[in-house]
Amino acid sequence: MKILVKVPATTANLGPGFDALGLALDLWNEAEFIATDDRQIRLTISGEGEGKLPTDADNPIVDAALKIYDLAKKPCTGLRIHCLNRVPISSGLGSSSTALLTGMLGANALLGSPFTDEEILKLAIETEGHPDNVAPAMLGGLVASIVYEGRVISLKLPARANRSPVHVTIVLPDFDFPTKQARAILPKQVERKDAIYNISRAVLVTEALRTGDLDLLGKAMTDALHQPYRLPLIPGAQAAMEAAHHAGAAAVALSGAGPSLIAFSAKQEPAVGQAMKRAFESAGLSARIFELGTSYEGAEVSII
Repeated sequence: MKILVKVPATTANLGPGFDALGLALDLWNEAEFIATDDRQIRLTISGEGEGKLPTDADNPIVDAALKIYDLAKKPCTGLRIHCLNRVPISSGLGSSSTALLTGMLGANALLGSPFTDEEILKLAIETEGHPDNVAPAMLGGLVASIVYEGRVISLKLPARANRSPVHVTIVLPDFDFPTKQARAILPKQVERKDAIYNISRAVLVTEALRTGDLDLLGKAMTDALHQPYRLPLIPGAQAAMEAAHHAGAAAVALSGAGPSLIAFSAKQEPAVGQAMKRAFESAGLSARIFELGTSYEGAEVSII
């Protein structure tokens, strides 16, 4: 039996929705799982991270898979996993969440699905530590999450059909900006005015993305809690945001903690990505452009 798992990239925060909002993107990692009896775990990678990511038990997919075996109290007699990675690592596009869900969903399917999707999502969120990437990767679409009495509640927001789909341009500079570092620089306390600033805008960003109202999105997708601290550490990021606006983007933000930027428009606008790329290059960084749609579908598991 061979299991195929597909998990989408995600973008989190969406400007003011810090650690609460996430959106699935139409860029997918795929992995094939085969159970073996040779007591060996063999993982191969093609695409993003090839030659960089570990291929032994230190790989997060393997670690997540073995966690499912342990929780199910089932021995792992061997695994063969092949990954086709399209989501760049350490990019602000949820690569760690895709790995976590891939491993858990693949192992769960091999074991006959002892855990429900809801249980897998809960476990993945607990492991990741925050829901803003994991939840949309699992559920698809635009997802809002809260913590209530120690547990995470994630809600997938329905999309209306009366507006065209939103197009996304991602520009990823060649700059090492680990999430741990990006979190460490944030202040422990915030001003009340900054909290109010973000709360009010997060509501409008949610509605703008739900309905496809790009004019509203452009007015609301600003932030006072994390971007002012992170953007100055990424060479060219502030200039790239301004360049995207000048090139016709309706809204621009850091994707997750960065270093990538995400720009929203009604249709594919090549000038937006090129403008951001040039801004990063002027700061001495090469950059890659990804032209994407959003995905209403989340993680998929199939037997092939």
